[in-house]
Order: sequence, then C-alpha cells, then structure tokens
Amino acid sequence: MTISIRVDGKTIEAESGVSVLDACLENGIYIPHLCHIPGAEQPQASCRLCFVQLNDDEKPVCACTVRVAENMEVTTDTPAVRRLQRSSLRLLLSVHDVDCKNCHANRKCELQNIARFLKVGLKPKGLSVYLKETTVDESHPVLNHYPNRCVLCGRCLAACEAKNGGRPGLALARRGFDTVVSFYGFQEDGGGSCTDCTACVEACPVGALQLKATDSSI
Repeated sequence: MTISIRVDGKTIEAESGVSVLDACLENGIYIPHLCHIPGAEQPQASCRLCFVQLNDDEKPVCACTVRVAENMEVTTDTPAVRRLQRSSLRLLLSVHDVDCKNCHANRKCELQNIARFLKVGLKPKGLSVYLKETTVDESHPVLNHYPNRCVLCGRCLAACEAKNGGRPGLALARRGFDTVVSFYGFQEDGGGSCTDCTACVEACPVGALQLKATDSSI
C-alpha cells in the first residue's frame, strides 16, 4: 500500500512499512548515512547520522529506525538535526585515519561526501584523533583490512551474509574502541571462497577493505 508523507514541505509517496530513510532516498531526498542497508528489517542505527525531525517533536530521531505513517511530517534540515549530524561526524573522524590521497576510495568515499554535505572539514580544528596500532590487517589471503579507515558500519558483514546464504565469513570482534572486522569465517578454506567475490569490498563506503591483487595503497 502506498501512503503520502511530507518531507521538507514536499509531498512524496512511499510504500507502507518502509523506513523514513528509505522513503526519502527513494525520492531523491538525501539524508547523511553510512550504516544503512536498504530494506533491512532491523536497522543498525550505528552511525547516528540520519537524524530528522518528525511532526512537531523537538527531539530528532534516526530516520532509519522509524517507519512511515500517513500524513507524517518530516524535516531534514533544522539546527538541531545538523548539530547532531555534525557531532556524529566529528566522532567518526576522531578515530579515522584521514589520508585520502593514499586511499583507493578517494573521491568515491561516502565519508568525504557527508563531510562536504555538512560543511565539515575532514580534519576539524581542535579535534583529537585516536588511531589503532594496527594500520593494516593482512591476515586474509585475498583481502586487506584497514582498521583505521573502518567506520564499523556493518555493510560488509551484510553483503557477505547475503552472498553466502546467511553464513557470513566476516564478523565484528572485540569491543569498544578495539572493535575490528574479523575474518574468522574463512579460516578453514583459506579464503578460497573470496577469490571471485568482491561483495564486501564493494559494500564498504570508505575503502577499509581491498583486494590484495589491486592494492596500490601499501
């Protein structure tokens, strides 16, 4: 069933049950996001970037966590929304190795696009940066992982799971600041099932995963 909602004063049509974020993106209305997986039943809401304001509520909410409803009023650009989005982006940048010229995702990076959209420099003044000691994990026979580029969005995990019939070979390991992408699932086959698959690499929004054969950044 199709319903109508209003976004920034404009009426759009959306399928009942989809998230506000999906509805906006499908109608060409951009909302910053990194961890979004289209159609996901359980959104991660981990990047904390897709804030919007609904109806007359003062407190912004993540657009990926709310389902559309008839006559819903959505506002994507308010001072409160932008303040939260810029704060979330700064938190991401505080644990991100901003070395764009040596990253294969340069000019194709979603973090760059979001920073440009929110008018936030990739190296904000006064921002302390904390990086992991391991700059590149080369333990996988086919892939290299760059922990300090990774934004822990989970998109590579979802892509791997979809490609492998619900049995992903990737997982998030450890906790807090030390959380990293782990290749535990491919230890037995030596990564052979990854040889002709680029699903996780293509899903990564920031160049944290790369095939060894094409890796020119190390």
